[in-house]
Amino acid sequence: MVTLQLRQIRVPPGQRILLEDINWQEFEAILNELGEHRGSRVAYSQGTLEIMVPLPEHERTKVIIGDLVKILLDELDIYWESLGSTTFKREDMTAGIEPDDCFYIENYRQMIGRDRIDLRADPPPDLAIEIDVTSKTQLSAYKALKIPEIWRYEKGNLEINLLQGEQYVKSQTSLSFPNFPVVEGISQFVEMSRTTGTTTTLRAFRKWVKEQRSRLQ
Repeated sequence: MVTLQLRQIRVPPGQRILLEDINWQEFEAILNELGEHRGSRVAYSQGTLEIMVPLPEHERTKVIIGDLVKILLDELDIYWESLGSTTFKREDMTAGIEPDDCFYIENYRQMIGRDRIDLRADPPPDLAIEIDVTSKTQLSAYKALKIPEIWRYEKGNLEINLLQGEQYVKSQTSLSFPNFPVVEGISQFVEMSRTTGTTTTLRAFRKWVKEQRSRLQ
């Protein structure tokens, strides 16, 4: 049997590797070795560990969607806390996940000032954001941790997935923003950012949200 050190494994940007038969102690050790300040993301479920390194365009899309969500929350006067790509994990569920971005909305008060999250006592994020295809390992981890809503953005389109029972179901309506055309709006303004730039897009999106809100009043 050949044993490799983690430092010997290189994952090119845009690629991912799967490691099988990883127990919880090994998962924790790998997280410690990878460290907190890194470009990779991990997903762990039932002994399978996936390590992903996003491309630069992946990061740009993640940032713009996060900014759009913050504007939407601000304009709707909704309080929130963002924990970014925090590692969420539960040993009893043998699951761990690092979303591209995430938001506490309903349970934001409990997260104010929190540096460490323990999902045995703390609630999971209300909304997680993933760019590009979400793998089976990622979805299994999300289901185990009972994160109620995932936004998956791929090839210019936003897809909302809501946890219903033990499965995620595609929806046109967001739990976090039930009265807003989120799928249409987010997709439109992310694509706009590619041609007009971030500042112009965010200003236009804020104007759009105000218009949508006035129509609902």
